[in-house]
Amino acid sequence: MSRDLVGYGAAPPDPRWPGGARVAVQFVVNYEEGAENSILNGDAGSEAFLSEMVGAAAHAGQRAMAMESLYEYGARAGFWRLHRILRDVPVTVFGVARALAMNPPAVAAMQSAGWEIASHGLRWIDYQHVPEETERAHIAEAIALHARVTGARPLGWYQGRTSPNTARLVAAEGGFVYDADSYADDLPYHAPSGQLIVPYSLDANDMKFVALNGFAEPDQFFRYLRDTFDQLAEEGGRMMSIGLHGRIAGRPARARAVARFLDHVRASGQAWLARRIDIARHWLEVHPA
Repeated sequence: MSRDLVGYGAAPPDPRWPGGARVAVQFVVNYEEGAENSILNGDAGSEAFLSEMVGAAAHAGQRAMAMESLYEYGARAGFWRLHRILRDVPVTVFGVARALAMNPPAVAAMQSAGWEIASHGLRWIDYQHVPEETERAHIAEAIALHARVTGARPLGWYQGRTSPNTARLVAAEGGFVYDADSYADDLPYHAPSGQLIVPYSLDANDMKFVALNGFAEPDQFFRYLRDTFDQLAEEGGRMMSIGLHGRIAGRPARARAVARFLDHVRASGQAWLARRIDIARHWLEVHPA
């Protein structure tokens, strides 16, 4: 089988995080607004995924104005609330190229804060059934557009809604320091292709607010993040990813949970707050392929 179900097993390597930290903590702000499914983007219908309207249906050949406005909130208001809370924190942005291109002030704010802007692909759509040649072309266009918008090509990759071809295409492209399209471990690892994988998380993620089996209110989110961090700190030598979206965690009450968790992490004295590219470079130095 091509799957690896063993990984590091009972003896994961010592990551030797800087400063003797027990946990490398990585905040991710996903920036997708404007690149979602819409007939304005040439798609067959409207977006139906990852919004306050849980279980919404896509409208074929029509705009969904309520859905569009929920996404617009993320760019117009939610992003800026998260930016105010996290502007002094090393953050990685998973930025969809066409979304970044639609909001130059947000990109400038990311850069002034010293945040890493990794690629979140060209479009915020599901690539499961997209032909391989189309996906390859989208990856190339995403890199080119990202470079025009930010001034540099992305060094990190996270598509999110992948196809069976995504990981192979990203490794073959050859210019990414890391790929985050995995949820398979609590530590980085090297894929058989040689590509460094810095895995992400869907549980310590605000997307659970808009899932049928998710968080009902912000205290649940805070407690889950806190308990995740405390467990990893007890184990030591682990990495924690926290996934945020302007249209979700950027809502006022949820943003307070993010701020409370940040206070908890800082007070612990056990965390290395880092961008994903910093974690990747550290791992390549300490644990080369």
